[in-house]
Formats: sequence, structure tokens, C-alpha cells
Amino acid sequence: MFRALVRRLGVREALVGRALIAFMAIGFLSLLAAGYAAYRSTTQNEQHSQAVNHTYEVEIAIDQASILIEQGETSRRGYLITAQPSYFDTYATVAAKVPAALTRIATLTADNPRQRANIARLTLIVADLKAQRDRTIALVKEGRQAEALRVFGEETAARRMRNIRELGSAMGDEERRLLAIRDAEQRESLRTFYGTLIVAAILLLLVAIASLLTVLRYTRDLAASRDVLRDFADSLEGLVNERTADLSRANEEIQRFAYIVSHDLRSPLVNVMGFTAELDAATAAITDLIDRAEEKAPDIVTEEARLAAREDLPEAIRFIRTSTQKMDRLINAILKLSREGRRLIAPEPLDLNAMVDAIGGSLKHLIDDRGATLNVEGSLPPITSDRLAVEQIFSNLIENAVKYLDPKRPGWIIVRGKREGVRVTYEIEDNGRGIAPGDHQRVFDLFRRSGHQDQPGEGIGLAHVRALAYRLGGVIDVASDLGKGATFRLTLPLTLADPQDNRS
Repeated sequence: MFRALVRRLGVREALVGRALIAFMAIGFLSLLAAGYAAYRSTTQNEQHSQAVNHTYEVEIAIDQASILIEQGETSRRGYLITAQPSYFDTYATVAAKVPAALTRIATLTADNPRQRANIARLTLIVADLKAQRDRTIALVKEGRQAEALRVFGEETAARRMRNIRELGSAMGDEERRLLAIRDAEQRESLRTFYGTLIVAAILLLLVAIASLLTVLRYTRDLAASRDVLRDFADSLEGLVNERTADLSRANEEIQRFAYIVSHDLRSPLVNVMGFTAELDAATAAITDLIDRAEEKAPDIVTEEARLAAREDLPEAIRFIRTSTQKMDRLINAILKLSREGRRLIAPEPLDLNAMVDAIGGSLKHLIDDRGATLNVEGSLPPITSDRLAVEQIFSNLIENAVKYLDPKRPGWIIVRGKREGVRVTYEIEDNGRGIAPGDHQRVFDLFRRSGHQDQPGEGIGLAHVRALAYRLGGVIDVASDLGKGATFRLTLPLTLADPQDNRS
């Protein structure tokens, strides 16, 4: 039931997560679209405002040029009729401003081909008109006023002025036409902007509703799952205690079985060792008898008897004794593991720096004999754990590192440690022979060893180390390559719970 619940919650959570991500993506895209529309609308509004201002500037420039031309024509007529200098002064002042006014119009309309054509025609007409004006004014200045009036009456000034007015009106119409086009574009831009805002708002509303419904449904599922988990948790503690008790009983049975088996194996082994000693004594007597028989009656001693007494029997007894000694060591190791498993763990604060220094002192003769060095890198983090078990772990690992150093190069062993949350990791690194990758796990198995065996041992040490690490709530592994040394990594809890507290 618990696994099914967890699996269902996991699937539901994954679906809800994907749905919420999709809704967020849609909402984000909607906001981007609205922002882009606002940007476009703002930009076009600025462009439209600039266009409107430009239109007004062109119209004002056209009106100013038209007024100047009209004022120039009026002041000229007054001068022709009255010959008073004041009219001429006015005409001269106005005529001097006309070129600048035309230049301004040309500058403002330089981007419009139609307006450039209009201003070109206007410039020609104004130039022709100015030439006629200068001619009549010159006649008045010469005192030939009657002739000046006759020339004025014959010239086509009225037609020129009408053309100028028509050109000014056409140029104004062109600017208003452009303004109308820009107004239409502005209205279209506003419609697009508002349409985008409406669509984005609808999408955001739909996304908000869908997200709310999804969250509400997921919340209801979580509430139901929480009720199921609460009911399961109520029974979980009892189930865990029951399973823990079963495991403890099974572990105790295994330990008792190992102890009984080891004890029962020792009885026949003691008999075998005893009879082996008797056979050894008997072999000595037989050998002595063969020696005397060879001295007194060599003919009665056969070659088979001589070989049996002097070679076969001693060799067989030697093999038996070697095997029984090895079996005795194995039984002792099993008894040691069994006793260690039954020993009560007693956590206490441990100073790992002092402990490693003490271990190095006890192994100083072996380390010096190998020409090696033992160093602690930095400061080792303290822990609260079982002193005897931790000492056995570090002693075994450091002693193994010293035993399996490569005699071809100076050896070194480095011990380091670091805290990682509520756990501490210690590393014992050496530059020794190394361990083949295929043997990284088997070296922790009971009675299993790796590589060339030129050191005494039964393959129990690392198995004992792993068992102790497990019992202390930790793990141990190794990283190594042949010929490149090995690094044993031990991870232990920062504080080991007191078994007495667990049983209370």
C-alpha cells in the first residue's frame, strides 16, 4: 500500500509539475506578447507624434513663405505708386527673408519627392517674380515711374501669384494627405495593441483559472494522501520495532550459531592436533628404529620402509599440522567476529588526531622498517562513537597500508577527514601496490585476499573492518588501481546513537 501510494503521488506530482510549467510558459509568452505590443504601440505613437509635428512645421513654413511673398508684392506696389522710400525698405526687408523661408521648406520636405518637385517649381516662380520686381523698382529709382507702372501692368504678376498660392495649397494638401495616412496607421496600431492586450488578458485569465483548479485538485489529493500517510505512520513505528526485534533475534542467532559452530569445530580439531603430536612422536620412534636396524641388520630394512619413516610420514604430519594451524586461526577469527558482534557498543567523544598518533606510535617500528611516513593532513574531525571499534578500524587500515607498500619507492600514508553534514568521511591513502578494480569489493569478503600474497594473514581484517563500520552506522569502500596505491574511504555518523537509548 505504501509503495502504491508513493508511486501514485509521484505520478500525480510529475503531472502537476508539467502542467504548472506549461501554464507558466503560456502566461509568460502572453506577457511577452503584451509587452511587445505595448513597445510597438509606444514606438508608433512617438513616430506619429513626430510626423504630426513635422506636418505642422511644413505647413507653418509654407504659410510663412506665402506671407513673405504677399508682403513683398504689396510693398512693391506701394513703392511703384507712391515712390516713398518706406515701401522700398519694407520690400527689401521682406525680399531678404524669402530665400531662407524657401530653404527651410526644402529642408523639411527633402524626404518627399512630390514636395521636392513643388518646391523646385516654387523657387523658379519666386526667382522670376523677383527679377520682375527688381526691374520695376529700378525704373522708379531712375525717375521713370510712369514706365514702371506700364511694365507692372503688362507683366504677369497676378498669374505668378496665383501659381504661388496654388503651389502652397498643393504642398499643404500633400502634408495633410501624409498626415491622414499616418493617422490611419496609428489607428490600426492601436487596434492591434488593444487586440493583443485582450488576447493576452484572456490567456492569462485562463491560465490562472487552470492553475488554480490544478492546485486545488492536487491539494485535495495531498490531503487525502496525508491522511493515508498518517494512518500508515501510526502503524509504521510498531512495524519497524517488530522488524528490528526480528533482525536483532536473527543476528543473535547467527552469532550464537557461529560461536557454537566454532566451539564444536574446535573439539575435533584439538583431537586432530593431539593425535598429530602422537603421530609425530611415533614417527620419531619409528625413525630411530629404522636407524638402529640399518646399523645392525641393514638387509631387513626395505627402501619403502626407509622412505615412509624418514620422508612420507614427516611430510604428511607437517601438512596435517599446517592445515590444523590454519583451521585454528580461522576458528579463532570466527570466534572473534562473534564476540565482537555480541559486544555492547558504548559511544563516547573521540579525538581522532590523538587516536591516529597512538596507532602510528604502536606501528612505528614497522613503519620505520619499511622506510615509510605516516602523516595526518589537516585536523581530523572528532566524532562520538565506540572507541574500541574505531581503533580497530583505523589500526587495521593503517597496518594494511604499511604492509602492502611498494618496496621499489619510498612509501607514505596520509590520513585526512572532513565533515559532511551529520556524517564524517575519513580517508586513508597510500602509494602502495594498489588493488585491481575487479577486487575492490571482494577484499571486504571473509577469507578473501587480493594480489600476490607475501604477507601473513587469513583475509579476515577488511571483513572485520566492514562489519565494524556497518555496526557503527557507517560504510567503507576503496578506490585504487594496481601500482598506484589505494584510498580507503570510511564514512561514519557524527554522533552514534547509544543502544541503551534505543532500547528505552
